[in-house]
Amino acid sequence: MKISTRGRYALRVMIDLAEQSRGTYVPLKEIAARQEISQKYLESIVSDLSKAKLIDGQHGKGGGYRLLRAPSDYSVGEILRASEGNLAPISCLEKDAPPCPRSAGCKTLPMWKELNDLIQTFFDGKTLADLAGVPTGDDYVI
Repeated sequence: MKISTRGRYALRVMIDLAEQSRGTYVPLKEIAARQEISQKYLESIVSDLSKAKLIDGQHGKGGGYRLLRAPSDYSVGEILRASEGNLAPISCLEKDAPPCPRSAGCKTLPMWKELNDLIQTFFDGKTLADLAGVPTGDDYVI
């Protein structure tokens, strides 16, 4: 499994929002400048994050993007799945994958399932607050 640039940038956007926004909208132009990522590329990433209901966007003066929940309420896994689509190490373990005709006799499937469980558990056990180093108490305001 390899996390693409898209997934890594999605994490950087979410960390930036956790560090900067505190409930206010942060212009994408500012995020792009701080993260040194093309604004055009970020537009497609924030679109995915918005569709997954991880962030909220507002157009016009005072607009930008903000988190919808406290950073401690986001798992790294959900952010990566929103941007990558899938974290499964092999195609037959992807969500909604058609049943593999060889699965009953597949000698390697148990190993791949174990790896998949480890990957999901690892990324779902890390929060945005862990990465951003922001407080996890009740002081986060949206």
